[in-house]
Amino acid sequence: MSITKEQVQHVARLARLELEADEIDALRKDLSRILEYVDTLSELETAGVQALTHLAVPELPSRPDEVIPPLDRETALREAPRASDGAFAVPRFVEEG
Repeated sequence: MSITKEQVQHVARLARLELEADEIDALRKDLSRILEYVDTLSELETAGVQALTHLAVPELPSRPDEVIPPLDRETALREAPRASDGAFAVPRFVEEG
């Protein structure tokens, strides 16, 4: 199933999205591929498969609690994108004044 440019623009208007021409074409291709995949699902043999109205899990799986040592500061700072004076460094985003 193929989606038209007009259908993409209509859905974009409903979603209040402003799309550029290249975005519309890319989205048209992506949506067409998704619908083609969904269409292939209709070819699956589902005779004898009971319809599922909901998924209820009577009990969630759990695992035993284990005490593990915390990550040491040196390792954490070494793995951080930025560190300064023994702490994580983050960009300033609020003007002080």
